[in-house]
Amino acid sequence: MKKFIETLKNCWKVEDLRMRLLITVLFVAIYRFGSFVVLPGINPANLEKLQEQTAGGLMSLLDMFSGGAFSNASIFALGIMPYISASIVMQLVAIAVPSFQKMQREGASGHKKIAQYTRYLTVAILLFQAPSYLLNLKMTSASALASGLSWTEFMIPAVFILSAGSMFILWLGERITDKGVGNGVSMIIMIGIIARFPQAFIQEVSSRFTAITGGGLVMFIVEILILYAVVCAAILLTQATRKVPVEYAKKLVGNSQVGGVRQYIPLKLFAANVMPIIFAQAIMFIPAIVMQAIGSDNMVGLAQALMDTRSLPYCIIYVILIIAFTYFYTAITLNPTQMAEDMKRNNGFIPGVKPGEDTANYIEEIMSRLTFPGSLFIAFIAIMPALASLLDVQQAFSQFFGGTSLLILVGVVIDTLQQIQSHLMMRHYDGLLTSGRTRPQNGVSAY
Repeated sequence: MKKFIETLKNCWKVEDLRMRLLITVLFVAIYRFGSFVVLPGINPANLEKLQEQTAGGLMSLLDMFSGGAFSNASIFALGIMPYISASIVMQLVAIAVPSFQKMQREGASGHKKIAQYTRYLTVAILLFQAPSYLLNLKMTSASALASGLSWTEFMIPAVFILSAGSMFILWLGERITDKGVGNGVSMIIMIGIIARFPQAFIQEVSSRFTAITGGGLVMFIVEILILYAVVCAAILLTQATRKVPVEYAKKLVGNSQVGGVRQYIPLKLFAANVMPIIFAQAIMFIPAIVMQAIGSDNMVGLAQALMDTRSLPYCIIYVILIIAFTYFYTAITLNPTQMAEDMKRNNGFIPGVKPGEDTANYIEEIMSRLTFPGSLFIAFIAIMPALASLLDVQQAFSQFFGGTSLLILVGVVIDTLQQIQSHLMMRHYDGLLTSGRTRPQNGVSAY
């Protein structure tokens, strides 16, 4: 605690860092305020059905990522997720389409063009998702519309308001990246997740101490210890790497001798990060929506099982999709052949392995060995909320035991601490990280 207080004092002493922190807090406050601004023409007192729909299952995840704006019928109801979806699509396009591959290699100018296309695609996705959200709102909470106003009159302006709200959130995220502590879009998602924590925590405490079979203080302590263990494991294992030694031959100035400087290529155990979970969740929405549209009793029952994040069919299919997407995303983001060519171009080699094709095969073999345990751990984290149900944990609180929410929280907190640490170290202040050095996320780590 003493070190934490000292770090806060150091942050306040550094003028640039102080301004960045204040700007970040301001923009986050604006985002949270907008999450409670209801769409014009909607009576928030008649949204019980929508809030019941988002209390569990996959819809609760959408509500969590929007910070509760989804269930509030807020102007920010669609949140930042349309931009995330557009970013994922653009990443795949940049790998599959040669013109976009060339654009990526152009450096800052190419990245700027891709970012612009991503915004255009975000608008297109919003113009599809906004009417879908409003149709769902009409089916679940038709009485929420103000008297004297028809849904036909309401739909068109509401679509533009929802789309503008999501683009404004994107703008806030970009300003946090430029003027704040960085990682603006990720920060927006993290704040939306954290905003649900106090209410979920209070509900869990209440259920433990009021229910007859709640378990009382003992069970509450047990689940807190489990939550702490899962968070620690996520922090340690998401930073885990396998260091592949590389020798770079460097000629000494004025000397014909060759000195070997040992460096390493850190291949991450979780190279795909949370992308497999996001892909899998997107796929899990499709069969549920199709089956519900068919309308037969059996199909509706199966659709409900697939919409229930705690059901066995959901967990089995979810794990299989995560493992498959982990291999897929790792394969398209890490190119062993390109890595081998870059090493050969810089006169580098892996000891005991021939440069070129043999090096590429060696790196690919190591990546394959890392991907499988990495995919299993990501799948385990993803279904932890379902496993938490075995301890009768409330669903709102169980979301913090794993899934995308936990991995996002861990990743964003670590990245933010690294940003603050770098600002403090530039001014010769100690930060929160006791090691005095943060692990690089990409590139070559020299020792």
